[in-house]
Amino acid sequence: MDGARVADLASLLATAREGYRRAFGGVDPTIAVSAPGRVNLIGEHTDYNQGFVLPMALEMRTVLVGSPREDGIISIVTTAEEAEEPKRVTFSVPGAGGVLEPGEPRWANYVKGIIHHYPAGPLPGLNAVIASNVPLGGGLSSSASLEVATYTFLQQLCPDGQDLVSKALVCQKAEHTFAMMPCGIMDQFISVMGKEGHALLIDCRSLEVRLVPWTDSNVAVLVIDSNVRHILTGSEYPTRQCQCEEAAKGLGKVSLREASMADLEDAKGRLSEEVYRRARHVIGEIERTLRAAEALQSRDYRRFGQLMVESHNSLRDDYEVSCPELDELVSAAMEIPGVYGSRMTGGGFGGCTVTLLESRAAVDVLKHIKEKYSGTATFYFTKPSDGAKVHLLP
Repeated sequence: MDGARVADLASLLATAREGYRRAFGGVDPTIAVSAPGRVNLIGEHTDYNQGFVLPMALEMRTVLVGSPREDGIISIVTTAEEAEEPKRVTFSVPGAGGVLEPGEPRWANYVKGIIHHYPAGPLPGLNAVIASNVPLGGGLSSSASLEVATYTFLQQLCPDGQDLVSKALVCQKAEHTFAMMPCGIMDQFISVMGKEGHALLIDCRSLEVRLVPWTDSNVAVLVIDSNVRHILTGSEYPTRQCQCEEAAKGLGKVSLREASMADLEDAKGRLSEEVYRRARHVIGEIERTLRAAEALQSRDYRRFGQLMVESHNSLRDDYEVSCPELDELVSAAMEIPGVYGSRMTGGGFGGCTVTLLESRAAVDVLKHIKEKYSGTATFYFTKPSDGAKVHLLP
């Protein structure tokens, strides 16, 4: 699998430790945690419609290393080159003379939001350094990995006694209130609850989860970063949410999870063409996700791949969140024998695709896509990995 990056947790931990020494007077951190990004195999823009999603945790992770301090001061440093300045933020612990509010730099809002909403306390001060190999803005949920890593770090300082669902919901709340991103629950759930060798089918209405085993070494997952960046806190993401709410109201439903295609066709005359197409994607995608989970469980990869392509086409045509670069990557992947399916993944307007293929086809697929893609893509082979972890430091 030459030409594709492979996540290296040991290197990431070493980077974070070295960054900590530089930032905090040459001493070593005492705590190290990490949380993964995710790739959504299928089930896009269904989570905030109370539907189903089928993500897996990535080997790419966000690491947080640090130590407590006694003066009520929190000092956080990021090593991410892409993060806006400043790379260090310092503020007081909430309740010790400090009131946390979102602001600049934006990367710090994910950390501040977790600290603000953390359900146990009082928290001590702390020094910490962040290192991540989850691409920023690439649709692989670098934000949730940072939120979950931060929460996991705080648990080492001040145990919270919460279950995993509650942990994920606090992380989602932090993103809503400090990053101003009205996301669904998928990203935080998979970053908390991911398990090696499994995808995770999440019911975004009941919050029930089901592990779907996936350990077949003959099948590979290729994530391709188009290196086209998006900012979902702009108007497009909230607009799609409002359109879905409008569609559900027009159908007389609490959410589009309650609706069938027959319901949609009956109500077509009461909806604008655009809102109708948004609803058609969501209702179809919820159904596709359930069928895909069963296909994966039975190792019917050809069927799974067909559903991935149907999902991409729907996201491109009905939901209108793809872009030429993502379409180009999907088209190129589907030209190669041994590829089961490919689709855009994440919120859209750039970011990544996910491709399911025979492992033996990996070299040919990489070569072909590199030749066909007009931009400069980054390639990652990955497999289902664990959620948040605490790491022992030597």
